[in-house]
Amino acid sequence: MALVKLKEFCIPDKPEQVDACVAKYGENALILAGGSFIHGLEARGLLSEVEALVDIRKLGFAGVTAAAGGLHIGAMTTFAQLEQLPELGSAPWLGALKDALTYPPMQIKNAATVGGCLAAACPFFDIPTALLALDCKLSTNKAGAKREMNLADLFSGLFENSLEPGELIIEAKLAKPAGRAASAFIKLEGTANDLAIVNAAAYIALDGSGQCQEARITLGGGVGDNVVRSSSAEQVLLGQKLTEELLQRAADAVGQDIQPMADHRASAAYRLAMAKVFTKRALSLALSRLN
Repeated sequence: MALVKLKEFCIPDKPEQVDACVAKYGENALILAGGSFIHGLEARGLLSEVEALVDIRKLGFAGVTAAAGGLHIGAMTTFAQLEQLPELGSAPWLGALKDALTYPPMQIKNAATVGGCLAAACPFFDIPTALLALDCKLSTNKAGAKREMNLADLFSGLFENSLEPGELIIEAKLAKPAGRAASAFIKLEGTANDLAIVNAAAYIALDGSGQCQEARITLGGGVGDNVVRSSSAEQVLLGQKLTEELLQRAADAVGQDIQPMADHRASAAYRLAMAKVFTKRALSLALSRLN
């Protein structure tokens, strides 16, 4: 259903103006960052009660700072801007983010923002899967009150996040690992530039003896209401030398943590099978980046 109840289109250039608009309309105010998925929300009937659109593109919050400790990514940074970061091409631990940024078409890259992509809580997006594997942390702001949260805590349901009305993501932070680490992301899509049928990201860190000391395996694309982290798969890897056989065992274990949905793109059974296949591919790619 279209925006049949829309009364106001706000374009604030100060945070307090966001607060005023949200205070007026409450949960019926929709905050826009890049606005590249508004058609997707409309197609799912999620805009029928929206009375105000709040376009926050003039507020800033864009840009990426690379430091010794990792990356600070402004929430309004577009995919295209993020893709230009030199560290993405030289740091194996950022491989999952680099991979995920290769999939969207240029039109989306130029409009979609990191913060908006995360706040949308869409289970079919790619960037959230990659950032969750990289243990992303978020900074938010509401009426001057700031808080820190784990990305995993942002997602509260299908197309639902845990942000309070008027609370904005202002920054995503990635901590650089101290030792040898690499990550990878891979996606199954029906057609070029389509939303994911399944996607998977893997992050692995090895100690001095070559054993796995840290692992994060995440999946999206309709394997749950939001991005899923597979602790069962991770436990298979921890403390072990990473062989192809072990990677396959870990990939098979993701079935314990996901609840694939059926839709026009794929059946639940197909998603389950492909989740295992693409987890194995992501793990193998991440491991290859450590050799």
